[in-house]
Amino acid sequence: MWDDRYNTNEYIFGTNPNAFLVSVTDQIPKGRVLCIAEGEGRNGVHLSRKGYDVTAVDASSVALQKAEKLAGSYGVKIKTIATDLAEYQITENSWDAVISIFCHLPPELRKEVHKQVVDGLHPGGVLVLEAYTPAQLKYETGGPSNVQLLMKLDELREEFEGLEFIIGRETVRDVIDGDQVVGKSAVVQILAKKP
Repeated sequence: MWDDRYNTNEYIFGTNPNAFLVSVTDQIPKGRVLCIAEGEGRNGVHLSRKGYDVTAVDASSVALQKAEKLAGSYGVKIKTIATDLAEYQITENSWDAVISIFCHLPPELRKEVHKQVVDGLHPGGVLVLEAYTPAQLKYETGGPSNVQLLMKLDELREEFEGLEFIIGRETVRDVIDGDQVVGKSAVVQILAKKP
């Protein structure tokens, strides 16, 4: 499904990085960064251009080929791994940051991936997450239509137990991600640090 969706010359979610990620980039420690559900590379390339060592994981090999092309256009490199997050194991104590931008998974898989994120961060490492909340269903400007795939801050606080939340909020903001996602959106935003 995603390979078909990404199989176009256009970057369907654009090439500009996620606005929330940009706003907190200076709080991400330099080092190894894992971008999960990275898609066409806009966030990983942004971080690579800032000097981070980026690994991008996505289920779509088509998207990751576009990510590598985008990186090349800026003269940087990112490592890409094409695999489903149900199959990918986040190695423990290995990452200075994990970036999760609009990574919407079924609840049980999401809880497992989020546990791996906590375990995978070095002490001092950070998580950056933005995702749609159930309130997004009334805006219809992007994201899953299945409420099970949407996230609430209180649930995420439980799933990321062990991290200290620097930012944890549900808000409504204008999201402009390419031509596919434009308009007011209900999101949850997290910047959290492993002690």
